[in-house]
Amino acid sequence: MADKTSPSSGAAAPPAALLEAPGYQVRRLYQAYLAAWLRGVDPTLTGPQFAVLTAVNAAPGRDQSAMASAVALDTSTMADVARRLEKRGLIVRRTAADDGRRKLLYLTEEGERTLREADDRARALDERLLENYAPGTERARLMRELTALADHWEGLSEEG
Repeated sequence: MADKTSPSSGAAAPPAALLEAPGYQVRRLYQAYLAAWLRGVDPTLTGPQFAVLTAVNAAPGRDQSAMASAVALDTSTMADVARRLEKRGLIVRRTAADDGRRKLLYLTEEGERTLREADDRARALDERLLENYAPGTERARLMRELTALADHWEGLSEEG
C-alpha cells in the first residue's frame, strides 16, 4: 500500500495547542538550555552536578539529604549524583560521627578547581541567556517570575 502522506518540507510547526501549553514551552526552554550548557559550560559536568558542587562549596560538611533539598533533587537522584562526583574525585563523602547513615559532603581541591572553571563559563552563559533583558530591574523581575513559577509548580507536584 502506498504512503499517501505528502513529503516533508522541513520542520513542521507545532500545533497551536502545544504553543499554548506552559509545560511545552518550559520543556523547549530546558532543552535549549541543556544544549547551550553542553556547548558553553561543560560537556561532562551536568547541571545537577554543578548545582551540587555549588551547594557543597557554599556549605561544606552539610549532609547529603540537606544538599538534595538545597538543589531541588530527590534523595535517590542526589545519592547518584554524589556517587558520580565522588568517583570523579570532585567531592568526598564522610560518614557523620553521630549517625553512620548520614553522609557529609566536602569539595576536593579538584572539585574546587572544576567548580571555579565551570562557574566562570556558567556566568557567561547566564549573561548570554539574559542579554535581551536589561541588567538590574528587568532581569530581577524575570528572575522573580521564574522563581514564583518554579515554586508554584513544585507545590502542585507535591499535592499528589
